[in-house]
Amino acid sequence: MSEPLAGVVVAGGQSRRLGQDKRRLRLWGDDGPTLLAHTLGVLAPLCAELVVVLNDPEAWPGLPARAVPDAYPDAGALGGIYSGLAAAQAPRAIVVAADMPLLSPAVLRAMLAAGGEYDAIVPRSPRPERARNVLDLEPLHAVYTRACLAPLRSTLDAGRRRIIDFLDQVRVRVVEPAELAAADPEGRSFRNINTPEELDEVRRIIATANH
Repeated sequence: MSEPLAGVVVAGGQSRRLGQDKRRLRLWGDDGPTLLAHTLGVLAPLCAELVVVLNDPEAWPGLPARAVPDAYPDAGALGGIYSGLAAAQAPRAIVVAADMPLLSPAVLRAMLAAGGEYDAIVPRSPRPERARNVLDLEPLHAVYTRACLAPLRSTLDAGRRRIIDFLDQVRVRVVEPAELAAADPEGRSFRNINTPEELDEVRRIIATANH
């Protein structure tokens, strides 16, 4: 029997470039879920518990997840990963951003299957131009164990924010794009929404998939 797994959604972004709260986007129609609710729905079948890292829980009554604040506000991805992982009770967690509308259960399962004795399972982006770190990794579409907590905390307390500053302290399994190609040949599951142009692109993909 596999060990319990948590699902963590990091939803503390300010959506400054988009100009609207992307967590509340209804990409599947006016009667469909918000993007945040959709993300939780993707994780729910895989996870024994769900945690959302956000700083306005009062604005989200009825979420099927435990809401926790960001322990390191303005610390970016590392702060969100630490906050969610620290709040989860399971020994490991899938950690994703709240703005990935094409999140794929098949890709997440493939990553979990690539596991082994690692502290972090992190995919390399199939579109390096969109990655924000020198390793082209997707830290907010990854799996972490509680062994990552102390290194995360020490990195954050030292004022460091780069993903590489944390990952070189733990056992990492980097999952290459070719390993996930069968589940997601176009790398769509890693798409996120930061700009109006990216929002339009995602809407086109969803519309095409529904026809």
